[in-house]
Amino acid sequence: MGLTQTVICASESPTWEAVRALLAEHQYPLQLRMIDGELAFPEEQPPAAWREIRVGTPQGMITVRRLGTQVELITWGNATGELLQAWNALTWAFAAAGNGQVQTEQGPRTANDYRHEADLPPPLKEHL
Repeated sequence: MGLTQTVICASESPTWEAVRALLAEHQYPLQLRMIDGELAFPEEQPPAAWREIRVGTPQGMITVRRLGTQVELITWGNATGELLQAWNALTWAFAAAGNGQVQTEQGPRTANDYRHEADLPPPLKEHL
């Protein structure tokens, strides 16, 4: 069983390129591992209509699913510490790049609010 966070974007979900660029600005590296069930090269760009990607972070793997304006970010159910921070970082980046809101237990959060409330990796905390 995995842990899921959901982002509802304002119009359409952001491109992978926009999300990766946003995190790169904060010195947070990501690599693509799979695109729609097929192995991918780390720097490969998914097609515009991708449905699912698997992203490698320094701490582990995160699955991202796009469903229209909704993006689901999934990690292992037993994830702890740095992998949860990576999951939160990717969630924030999709919300920020997609002008969306993260659906939390406390209600919807803007990308900016989520960034201040979530447990994030040090490179993202330093630029608050």
